[in-house]
Amino acid sequence: MAQDPDALFQAVRTRCLALPEVTERVSHGSPSFFVRRMFLSWVDDHHGDGNTGFWCAAPDGAQSALLAEDPERFFRPPYVGGRGWLGVRLVLESGRAPDWDEVAELVEDAYRTVAPARLVRSLPERPDSR
Repeated sequence: MAQDPDALFQAVRTRCLALPEVTERVSHGSPSFFVRRMFLSWVDDHHGDGNTGFWCAAPDGAQSALLAEDPERFFRPPYVGGRGWLGVRLVLESGRAPDWDEVAELVEDAYRTVAPARLVRSLPERPDSR
């Protein structure tokens, strides 16, 4: 069953904009989210790659761990993958639906990776941070 990319984007957008001082603007042709610096960029068939989802900043070691854990859902994105960013597919060939709790964690982890310390301190602590 195909999922509507616009509805998926709106769900990701809602999670991003719920974080303190986040702004949205187009960067490199894609809707992107910033907290001083970019922490997440939406992708939908970027250069014909067939992926619908997002690229996001990730804490040290998260990219390799998640790629090993679930290569259908996660990938090393072009351009920013060498800096540890993570690619997240929301539409999968297997038909598996997105895990929205996991997406929320990934969005928050991306935010925490680039946000100023003052803003990170304003977030509730997560005992099970990645």
